[in-house]
Amino acid sequence: MSMTMDTNKKLAVFIASAIVLAVLPFVVGNTLGNSWVRTIDFALLYVMLALGLNIVVGFAGLLDLGFIAFYAVGAYTFALLGSPHFDIHLPFYISIPLGAGLAAMFGLLLGTPVLKLKGDYLAIVTLGFGEIIRIFMNNLNAPVNITNGPQGINLIDPIQIGGLSLGKAVEVFGFTLNPVHLYYYVFLFLTVMVVIMVYRLQHSRIGRAWVAMREDSIAAAAMGLNIRNIKLLAFALGALSGGVAGGLFSTFQGFISPESFGLLESIMILAMVVLGGMGHIPGVILGAVVLTIAPEILRDVIGPLQMKAFGKMLVDPENARMLLFGAAMVIMMLVRPEGMWPSKRRAAEFKDAKKG
Repeated sequence: MSMTMDTNKKLAVFIASAIVLAVLPFVVGNTLGNSWVRTIDFALLYVMLALGLNIVVGFAGLLDLGFIAFYAVGAYTFALLGSPHFDIHLPFYISIPLGAGLAAMFGLLLGTPVLKLKGDYLAIVTLGFGEIIRIFMNNLNAPVNITNGPQGINLIDPIQIGGLSLGKAVEVFGFTLNPVHLYYYVFLFLTVMVVIMVYRLQHSRIGRAWVAMREDSIAAAAMGLNIRNIKLLAFALGALSGGVAGGLFSTFQGFISPESFGLLESIMILAMVVLGGMGHIPGVILGAVVLTIAPEILRDVIGPLQMKAFGKMLVDPENARMLLFGAAMVIMMLVRPEGMWPSKRRAAEFKDAKKG
């Protein structure tokens, strides 16, 4: 009886969530404008990125500060295969998997030389790797123009599904679906696929091996686990998710340049994982959504508040937004270091640490 009630409750939550997610872009677009639907689209991209980094940091315990490099690889792969730059124009169902596969290969390239590093040393090396990729993208315009350098790549093809282009508005049953609405449903579908993949990994033998390695790599090796292969698998699978998100970002924006893949982006994605609840899939999703939407809310609020209170702008809204955002993150880490929605195990560990 209790099991039936739990099943019915989960089914009801699933149906309610599906309905909310289905109508969300229309509700937000009609009340707040399509710019906020675009923000939600970016939130879904960041959810994919955060879940990919969560494999490396949350499950395997490997501190990676260069994760944005895999995002860049996926984005540039799609751009080069779907723009007038090389005039190739491959369909998205080829370009995105190719970008994801290439990102996974770069994950293996990163993982191989850092197998014996941990902690701060691993963070420094991965940070350098991310910067190397960005600098390469910025300079591969001579002697052969591959990435178009700092000018970036423009006129990237939108996703085409059958005869439908996601770059143009369409009428469906009297409703006008703008590109931000169309991309929302594609992003939502792929985000759900990534969530399922990460969930299945977490509860598989591989996921348990990652946790064992994170807790004590020496004990894990003594129990017969191949630490080398487990680490490489974490880097590759995390990078795979980053590559998918990068390809989607490229087609959604229609333009990319090296400035989109700086160190600050890597730090933001890591903050999403840590502040949301490292190693906990719902927490990571919450962290990605909050840290994507909160800065935009602050951007819209800070300027009008200053004008109303002082009659003029005392602090530039962008600087004030980042200041408040950073202060909120510091307070969060002091008050709730385990994250906004930690797993039960992680919350118990922090509770025991405070008692001790």
